[in-house]
Amino acid sequence: MSLERARQIVLASRPQGRPSLANFRLEETAVPEIPRGGLLLRVLTLSLDPYMRGRMDDRKSYAKPVGVGDVMEGESVAEVLESDHPDYAKGELVLARTGWRTHAPSDGQGLRKVDPALAPPSTRLGVLGMPGFTAYSGLKVIGRPRPGETVVVAAASGPVGSLVGQLAKMAGARAVGIAGGADKCRFVKEELGFDEALDHREPGLPERLAAACPQGIDVYFENVGGAVWQAVLPLLNRFARVPVCGLIAQYNGVADNPTDALPATMRAVLTKSLTLRGFINYEFEAEHYGDFLRDLAPAVADGRIRYREDVTEGLENAPAAFLGMLEGRNFGKVLVRVAS
Repeated sequence: MSLERARQIVLASRPQGRPSLANFRLEETAVPEIPRGGLLLRVLTLSLDPYMRGRMDDRKSYAKPVGVGDVMEGESVAEVLESDHPDYAKGELVLARTGWRTHAPSDGQGLRKVDPALAPPSTRLGVLGMPGFTAYSGLKVIGRPRPGETVVVAAASGPVGSLVGQLAKMAGARAVGIAGGADKCRFVKEELGFDEALDHREPGLPERLAAACPQGIDVYFENVGGAVWQAVLPLLNRFARVPVCGLIAQYNGVADNPTDALPATMRAVLTKSLTLRGFINYEFEAEHYGDFLRDLAPAVADGRIRYREDVTEGLENAPAAFLGMLEGRNFGKVLVRVAS
């Protein structure tokens, strides 16, 4: 083993409301030993995603919380540094749940090989990775847009929302995006090809959304909740479908709008025969992941599907990048370049 040291970022304390830099700690450790029959991985690019905020809280959810003192949860593109595994060779690239660290041991379970000839490896953390599959599967299984329908998506400039709108257009539907800031809205409409893009930071969102959706809303891909959901709700058509992917406005335990929307929501569910379904992307992996890569990889390669990445340099800067993402300061898929 070399004298190289490893670094990792652990959860130093649980946040009370909005997280802060004080909730994270950078540690230096020895490089892990390669497990017998396993691999030693060197992290190249780390993905930062909103779901990680939920893992910081000690509450029951679809996955275990990160323990205080434990390495933060996260997926990465990593290089096989050493291998004692018959299926992986030194130098190969893999997708792995390494967490926020520079080096990680692996028994080989749950890894996916990354072919750099297919697309830039970083795309396997974004448009061709978990966020992309979330958009693809949620829209295909729950949203089911038809030609001429109107699809609205919140957080439209992010890695999930940006693909939802592009897939809606490919299905022959109108795509209306909601994003934060003029630059993001310009990107959504001019570069991604949405029909309309609305800035949720500007006043009068309900009225502007109604004007952008004169025939109502047939599919709403929910990433935000809060005030955006309240603007969408009155516009939902009968039999509208709502894939519920995220509720970023509520992740810190403080609603961005104090109005209780539950009575109005439930009344609309009943009277308009709405379909609201929450989902976690891995529910659809067995049936749809192969189709996702087969359908989207060529479209990414030839430019039919556009994407944007927001890259931070250095593992030590991951906490600040993560907090910025939760506050909407990112522009595109948030990645941390850990090594090159």
